[in-house]
Amino acid sequence: MSASKYYESISKVLDAIHQRQGVNIGKAGELFAAAIAAGKRVYLFGSGHSVIPVMDVFPRYGSFVGFYPLYDPRLMWHNVIGGGGARELLWLERREGYVEQFLQSYSFEPGDCMMVFSHGGLNAAGIETALYAKERGLKVVTVSSHANREVSAATHSSGKQLPDVADIAIDNCVAPEDSQVDIGRAEKVAAGSTMAAVFIAMSLVAETGARLAARGFKPPTFVSPNVEGVAKDHNQQVFRAYTEKWYERSPVPSPAGVE
Repeated sequence: MSASKYYESISKVLDAIHQRQGVNIGKAGELFAAAIAAGKRVYLFGSGHSVIPVMDVFPRYGSFVGFYPLYDPRLMWHNVIGGGGARELLWLERREGYVEQFLQSYSFEPGDCMMVFSHGGLNAAGIETALYAKERGLKVVTVSSHANREVSAATHSSGKQLPDVADIAIDNCVAPEDSQVDIGRAEKVAAGSTMAAVFIAMSLVAETGARLAARGFKPPTFVSPNVEGVAKDHNQQVFRAYTEKWYERSPVPSPAGVE
């Protein structure tokens, strides 16, 4: 049964992450906890399907203020073809020089962190986000296929692949092909990188949260209203804390000549 084959394959991927990347996940969790405890931010970025783990970190039940997702709708498909389609997105995320136009709207500071997801680790959007962050004094954590790094030449003009820019490079332990199940055709089906990336993302939420708790630090946590004893306005308070911290630093300067 092909569903069983996928289960077996993805179980091996998750086990490999747990066994081989536990140290790096711990290091990243400590880095993030130190930043959040100091009032800094952990930004998250991905393009294409790699935006899925970004969306799943915050706002998400069980996560907390301190994580700041970066969403560019031009780098996320919400259609198959045409406007907002996958074909246009796949072209744009490879264009050098684009992502700076998006990132300049945010106020990054030394002490912040940037986490970048990209299975292949070759596209300009992810690499240039990591470089942009490093230039501004941020620590960078990446999640990508290190197996793909071994077999693929860099396509970015810097000569770098995504892990080359990282302070901590986490391997998603997925093969370059990504698809997991052979159904007797030339192409396999059923991708693994999204499961791997979300597993890593949630592991980091858990690790960061535990390390914050050990410091005696309790950030506002987004909680399901189905949890008994949760105040009705609890999540409104979480949104308020997120908004206040977001606007504290005046992220978007006024254009020249505009008051």
